[in-house]
Amino acid sequence: MKSFCLTDVGVKRKMNQDFVYASQQPVGNLENLFIVADGMGGHKAGDYASRCCVETMVETIENTPLIKPVEVLKAAAKQANQKILEKSRSDKDYEGMGTTLVACTSRDNILYIANVGDSRLYIIDDRIDQITHDHSLVEEMVMRGELSRDKARTHPDKNIITRAVGVMDDLKVDFFDVSLNPGDIVLLCSDGLTNMVEDEDILKIVKRAESLEEAAHSLINAANDAGGTDNISAVLAEPVECGDLEI
Repeated sequence: MKSFCLTDVGVKRKMNQDFVYASQQPVGNLENLFIVADGMGGHKAGDYASRCCVETMVETIENTPLIKPVEVLKAAAKQANQKILEKSRSDKDYEGMGTTLVACTSRDNILYIANVGDSRLYIIDDRIDQITHDHSLVEEMVMRGELSRDKARTHPDKNIITRAVGVMDDLKVDFFDVSLNPGDIVLLCSDGLTNMVEDEDILKIVKRAESLEEAAHSLINAANDAGGTDNISAVLAEPVECGDLEI
């Protein structure tokens, strides 16, 4: 895999509570690893939660004897959940904090994905496909038929998430696996991008770019040009040769 990651504070916020990670090289028993976490909480808490989530996951993955990608990602997410909970319960300044999580790794042309919250993973080729499902109040309303997809983008409760890392002892993680094909580009991002830029515009920006780096910068710029109301993060990854994605 080749990759590029970028995070930006946006136009309106003073602190960046997003945290990103990208490794094209093996991490523990995983061939590669890509993560976006979007923290929530007070001035210090959201920043701590996202950073703690990513750093704890990476450390856990580096040391676990587990081999299967889903088992590795699950163990890492559970460990991050406990670490954030312990801090939240021992220090009132961090009480109630949490973070979204979207992470992935590839093996044998298959992309394995873990998701908690409303940060997303897309597969982009000639079209854009959202693989993850948002854990949010608005998404639940859409699924129940109470709200249209178009109106969901501007709903006042858009940012209320129903699942997060570091909030409850029993962490529920969604897992997905998809086949990677030649020319696919993987995009992990926080809602600071998707709330500002429509999916079809994300597709056009990525397809127009001549490199992953150019695509990442263009996505951040588009979100900021649209208002930049939140922190913005994008991790892009692309198989160098899909047939070589093996451990």
